Amino acid sequence: MPSILETRQLILRPVEEGDLDQIQREFAQWEIVRYLVAQVPWPYPPDGAVTWYRTMVEPQTARGEGWYWTMRPKVEPEVVAGVISLLVGEEANRGFWVARRWQRRGFASEAADAVTDFWFDVLGFPRLRVPKAADNLPSRRISERQGMRIVSTGEKDHVCGRMRSELWELTADEWHGRRR
Repeated sequence: MPSILETRQLILRPVEEGDLDQIQREFAQWEIVRYLVAQVPWPYPPDGAVTWYRTMVEPQTARGEGWYWTMRPKVEPEVVAGVISLLVGEEANRGFWVARRWQRRGFASEAADAVTDFWFDVLGFPRLRVPKAADNLPSRRISERQGMRIVSTGEKDHVCGRMRSELWELTADEWHGRRR
């Protein structure tokens, strides 16, 4: 089970079954899913959050291959404002989404910094890789602010269709150098 993490504005708590109704309601929106990989079903099914939890969150967490947190605003800690995750793998180690009501408040940046620290300092991985649709400008800005760089580009299927995709990378040494 991942640790509870805190930022200036957020409490990051491990995803639990009791969070799924809120996740279902907030995630099942075009503006949230359009730039995600095409394996995310659209339209999002009524049991999408439950299926995701049972087929991904629980097994990956149990195997020590995935860490999933809800983003909870300190001003409303009962509210799920988004989800951020870390995954063991060669090309997709972090992903997140923020509910529309909570966007443009710096939540994704704060959560990304907190879990990036966790990735390097607690889990001890040497490199973090983050794929994204090239058109996902808010996500690109977070990667840029973290000092990541593009290591490859190509075409991938996303929920909104086939488009240019980028793979961003950051090493532990680069991260620690920026954090000092």
